Amino acid sequence: MPTVHYTDAEGAVREVQATAGDSVMETAVRNGVPGIVAECGGSLSCATCHVFVAEQDLADLAPMEDMEDEMLYGTAVDRQMNSRLSCQLPLREDQTLHVQTPETQV
Repeated sequence: MPTVHYTDAEGAVREVQATAGDSVMETAVRNGVPGIVAECGGSLSCATCHVFVAEQDLADLAPMEDMEDEMLYGTAVDRQMNSRLSCQLPLREDQTLHVQTPETQV
């Protein structure tokens, strides 16, 4: 069973057991994790599910696709090298992932 460690902007950590195949966003919404609004408007303006992936976990992720890269330009907080969209991060069985939510999401 995958596990996601969500850290908020103040440093509080919440560990959540996930379902393999679900995204980091779906897991957050299902478990009421604050900081991931997940109200996608279906456009290239993705400001509601932006997360920063812990450096040690980046190598374990699939490479970012061009569309996700474009969508990250619509985030409420400036993107960083470890920025990803939680809706684009499917979880694998026995995966542990550490993400931090930005200070503000739209």
